[in-house]
Amino acid sequence: MAPRTAEGLTGLELEEFARTVALDRLTDRDRSRSDLAGAMAKKGVPEEVAVVVLDRLEAAGLIDDERFARMWVESRQRVKGLARPALAVELRRHGIDDELARMVLDDQVRDEDEREVARRLVRGRISRLRGLDAQVQVRRLASLLARKGYPSSMAFEVVREELAADIEHSE
Repeated sequence: MAPRTAEGLTGLELEEFARTVALDRLTDRDRSRSDLAGAMAKKGVPEEVAVVVLDRLEAAGLIDDERFARMWVESRQRVKGLARPALAVELRRHGIDDELARMVLDDQVRDEDEREVARRLVRGRISRLRGLDAQVQVRRLASLLARKGYPSSMAFEVVREELAADIEHSE
């Protein structure tokens, strides 16, 4: 049976354990180097051993922070409807440096796409708010977009446009 922590391991056993921890985490999806380092630290792998193992995995192409960031942005924008600021916070939480995050976000998140995602979010929620006071609808829909990281100016503009379109369609 495989050990649960690095306690008592030395030398090659320790490196093999660290490698196994990283590869286990990589089986279901890409991970950032920082995420893998954190997983190793939780298992008691010394930092100097983790660095050696992570360098090897990176050289082999199994760890790639840019690939991870691109995958993360695409997925979180599509599934959760997150805007650029919220995506940047999540990337930072995964240890992606600000320069790489900015590059990936500039490359993958276009203003018109972001606006369309905001519209889709509002359209998906608007039917549940029918019958409520107009100000309550605006406040709740704008709050939804704010929680997803959309700038308030865009949020209120999209909400007003979608509420007007909804009224027009229901007449």
